[in-house]
Amino acid sequence: MQPVDSSRRRLLGGLASVSLAASLGTATAQAQARVRTNAHIVIVGSGLGGIAAANRLSRQLDGARITIVDKREAHFYQPGWTLVASGIWPADKTVDSNARYHPEGVEWVKENVAEFDPVANALVTESGQRISYDFLIVATGCQLNYGAIEGMDTSAIGQNGLGSVYHSVDAAAATWTAMDAFRKTGGRAVALMPHTPMKCAGAPVKMAFMLADRLREAGKLEQSSIRFYSGVGTVFGVPAYNELILDRFDTLGIGVEFNQRLASIDIGSRRATFVGAEGEKTEADYDFIHVVPPMSAPDAVRNSPLAWQDGNFAAGGWLEVDEKTLRHRRFPNVFGLGDVNGTRRGKTAATVKAGVPIVVTHLIEAINGQENSQQFNGYTSCPLIVREGSALLVEFDYEGNLVPSLPFVDPMQESYFAWVLKHRMLLPAYRAVLRGRA
Repeated sequence: MQPVDSSRRRLLGGLASVSLAASLGTATAQAQARVRTNAHIVIVGSGLGGIAAANRLSRQLDGARITIVDKREAHFYQPGWTLVASGIWPADKTVDSNARYHPEGVEWVKENVAEFDPVANALVTESGQRISYDFLIVATGCQLNYGAIEGMDTSAIGQNGLGSVYHSVDAAAATWTAMDAFRKTGGRAVALMPHTPMKCAGAPVKMAFMLADRLREAGKLEQSSIRFYSGVGTVFGVPAYNELILDRFDTLGIGVEFNQRLASIDIGSRRATFVGAEGEKTEADYDFIHVVPPMSAPDAVRNSPLAWQDGNFAAGGWLEVDEKTLRHRRFPNVFGLGDVNGTRRGKTAATVKAGVPIVVTHLIEAINGQENSQQFNGYTSCPLIVREGSALLVEFDYEGNLVPSLPFVDPMQESYFAWVLKHRMLLPAYRAVLRGRA
C-alpha cells in the first residue's frame, strides 16, 4: 500500500468525521413520551453497557428507581488498550471516571455482587447487603482467568519479555515497555489466543500484526520469528476474515499453530508450554510473548441460576439470554448486555452499542406488558489494525455475514480510513454511547 499524502489524510479524516456524525445522528434515541413507572431497575456493572442503559432508562422512564451496583470508580476505554500496548497512545487517554457519566438521580452501590437469587428477584453484595429488584440488567463483563495458566504472574507483565494487553491499563503500558525493548534486538516472539470465548477477539491478532510492524520499523523483522498459537482451529471466527488474516500472516512470515492452548509459562526462563487437542505438550522458547488468558463469566454469574445450565456456554458460566432479544430465557425480568452474554458472537464495544437500545426497549415494553418488538442480529465490529496507519473495518453478524455500514469502505481491504476511525473517532463515539446519545 502506498503512503497516503497529507492532503489525502485530511480528506479521509474529514470523511471520517462526517460519517461518524451521521451514524451517531441516526443512532440517537428518538424523543418520545416518558413512561410512568415505580419499577426498581438494578444494573450490575458500570462499563459501557451498564452506564449507557442507565442513561437511556433515566430519560425514557418517569419515576423509576435505578440502581447501579459496581465497586469500580474508574472507567476504562478498553478498546484503546491495544493502542497503548503498541506505543501509539499514552495510557491516561483511556482512563476516565464512572461518576462523570452516571445519570442524575441514579443510586450507586459501590460493591460487587457476590450472589444472584433470580427466583427471589434479589442479589447479594460482597458485604452481605441484599438488594431486591423488579428488573435486572446484567452487564458485568467477563472474567480473566490468568490463574488457569500455571506459572503466570500478572505483576510480572512488562518484565522478561512478558506482555498482556487485557489485564489492565497499567499492564497495557507495561506490555509496550516489553515490546519496545524486544523490537530493538529482535528474536523469537509468541502471540496467542485462548480456547475459550473472549472479549475483543481481534486484539490477539492486532498484537501479532503490531509486533511485526514494530520489528519492521526497527529493521529486525527479517532476523526475527513470530509464531501465533490459537487455542481453537482458527485465528478469527468469521471465515472470510480468517482466510484474509492467515494470508497476511503468511506474507509477514508469522507461523500459526492451531488447537494449542497455553497451559503454563516459566517467566524467568522465557518458556511457554502449550497443550494440544489430544493432550500432547509443546514447548516454545521466546524473547517476547503476548499472553491472552482464558475467559469466563464472573464467578457470581457463573455459579448462579442465571448461567447456562447446559450446551456450549455452560462451561464458562455465560449468561443464558436469547440471542435475538437479549432477555434471559428462564427469568424474563432479567436482561444481559455485553461480554457476559452467552451468545455465538458479540464481545465488543460495538456489540454493546447495538444491544443497549434493544435491551432498553424490551425492558420498557415489559413494564408496559408488551411483547418484544425488536431482534438483535449480533452486530459486531472491530477496526482490525494491520500496521500503524492501516486497518480493516471488520463488521459481521451472528451468522458470520459481513454487514458493512459504510458503502465507500471495502470490508476486505485495509485502509487509512479504518485506521482514522480507530485512532481518532471511536473514543468520542464511545463517550456518546456512554451518555445514551448514540
